[in-house]
Amino acid sequence: MEKQRLSKIMAGRGMCSRREADRYIERGLVIVDGERVSELGMKVLPDADIELAEAAEKHRSAQATFLINKPIGYVSAQPEDGHRPASDLLDRPNQWSEDRSPRKFHHGQLRGLAPAGRLDIDSNGLLVLTQDGRVARRIIGEDSDVDKEYLVRVQGTLSDEGLKLLNHGLELDGKPLKPAKVTWQNEDQLRFILREGKKRQIRRMCELVDLKVVGLKRIRIGKVVLGNLPDGQWRYLGDNETF
Repeated sequence: MEKQRLSKIMAGRGMCSRREADRYIERGLVIVDGERVSELGMKVLPDADIELAEAAEKHRSAQATFLINKPIGYVSAQPEDGHRPASDLLDRPNQWSEDRSPRKFHHGQLRGLAPAGRLDIDSNGLLVLTQDGRVARRIIGEDSDVDKEYLVRVQGTLSDEGLKLLNHGLELDGKPLKPAKVTWQNEDQLRFILREGKKRQIRRMCELVDLKVVGLKRIRIGKVVLGNLPDGQWRYLGDNETF
């Protein structure tokens, strides 16, 4: 067997992200075949026995994942064109009063925080911000099978053939889209379930079948639902919740 980068193997096993793996390796918190290692870029056999030291496990369990009901007008990641990032909503006054997590909010939970998937500035609904590379990989990794569900208000007339194309048969940027599940929720709203997330995908799909999107809300990511989380408020991902 050919050796591979230790950080790549750790990420592939879902232990952490590659970036986190490099940090753990650099701090001597990774144990390979019974020995601590600290050489960045080192390669090991794919079947090597790999463990995290206790300090790394404690760090990983302390990492926070936030669920936000992102309002329209906020961007998912870094500030742009004068618009505020959704992370600005993460403070004590905006925590949902019905959040049952035992975690206590502190600003250290905002370090290294990143969105696990995008939600456009003119869309609202469920957005995940996390310090945990495993969570991000589960949602947006190349091998992710997590689906996302949206309610989409539209204007225009959709033919039966157009509905079939929304489910399967459209292309964006010269590449065929994965099959989706698109059904009517009511007379002016569609329900989309997607397993990919190209930039402004739903809006562009609708344009291809002569529909205009006038409202888009994400209500579910995998097994985690938006539920009754109020607009502009957040809660922690529960210890018993997985995507």
